[in-house]
Amino acid sequence: MIQRTVAYARREDLDRVNQLRAQVSALHAQGRPDIFRPDFSPQLRDYVYEVFDSPDSDVVVVREDGVICGFAMVEYIRRPLSPYNLARSFYHIEEFGVDPAFRRRGHASALMDFCRREARRMGYPHVELDMWEFNQSALRFYEAQGFRTIRRYMELDV
Repeated sequence: MIQRTVAYARREDLDRVNQLRAQVSALHAQGRPDIFRPDFSPQLRDYVYEVFDSPDSDVVVVREDGVICGFAMVEYIRRPLSPYNLARSFYHIEEFGVDPAFRRRGHASALMDFCRREARRMGYPHVELDMWEFNQSALRFYEAQGFRTIRRYMELDV
């Protein structure tokens, strides 16, 4: 029986988180090579430390038998009243991924449950995320978790 834990990352976890982020980055570069860089740049690698150090974001990890097998990078968004929108706040999942070697074991669901509980504990009315349309397996997962589409961002080649 596997032992799973989900918790906020420690600084020493971030190298492994970056290994997982590199997998997600490669998936994006493969899905949209016209948009995403094929390398995991130093700036992208360093970004996890900015998220970790910011009071407005966190890094969450899921472990299987002590091995980090998935992560979420989350932001705490507070938007003021604007000419277009009412003031609002939400818990935003900026990046999310599970190592392919550990998929289909409930780790992504456990990560999402943790994020949902934390959003509720912090007083956010909902969790938001965005994803790329080519990633149909992610779409199926998010929909199975109860996410619904609230906006579409479209493109037209000319």
